[in-house]
Amino acid sequence: MSVTITWFGHAAVRLVLPDERVIMIDPWLADNPACPDALKKPPRCDMIFLTHGHTDHVGDVQTLIERFDPLVVANFELCNVLEKSIGKGRFSGMNTGGTQTIGDISVSLTQAFHSSSVDSANGPIYAGMPNGVVVAVDGLATVYHAGDTEVFGDMRLIAQLFEPKVCILPIGDYYTMGAKGAALAAQMLQPTAIIPIHYKTFPVLAQSADAFQAALPGSLKDRVVAADIGQEIAWTQSGAG
Repeated sequence: MSVTITWFGHAAVRLVLPDERVIMIDPWLADNPACPDALKKPPRCDMIFLTHGHTDHVGDVQTLIERFDPLVVANFELCNVLEKSIGKGRFSGMNTGGTQTIGDISVSLTQAFHSSSVDSANGPIYAGMPNGVVVAVDGLATVYHAGDTEVFGDMRLIAQLFEPKVCILPIGDYYTMGAKGAALAAQMLQPTAIIPIHYKTFPVLAQSADAFQAALPGSLKDRVVAADIGQEIAWTQSGAG
């Protein structure tokens, strides 16, 4: 298995490390209308990183725990809610601004402008602040998955603190920033590779990345990796593509 980044549809992303360990970010697979059938049951999952608690981001956490017993990293409150509701699993809760090291991997939680709750029979349960996730691995470009968010000025600080070369940005509008906001985010972050996500899933979302690419300045247009769902993107020291 190659060292890759793969979009599974909506906000679900798989990172495959050089030793073939697999990180799933926001795994919503089985009920995700954008996720192809061939990807709904991944063959391996060693870690799960979560940005927030909405069903379209945590929908397959329980299934993956039951199949693979991965380490789950997320906001402290979200980990607590999921651990209690699932009744099993290895959770490592943290909070916005923090970084934890897992072997040769460091994972950091950044702020995001959104909401976060977990569905229950009695209604939504508060799940802490929403987050973005920064993943740093020795020898590979640092990856920033922005989660569900609006553009915000402190993305400049994320660029300064972490220098992410690969930025995975929502562009679909309605629930997150749209084309113009995502283009402004890309200008602040200045990555070498931009992977757009959180579009095409529902009719209310943008149905292509065309408007996002059109909103980018000329210097960033060729950095967009508008991959097909399921397309493996090479992940390298300098970026992705």
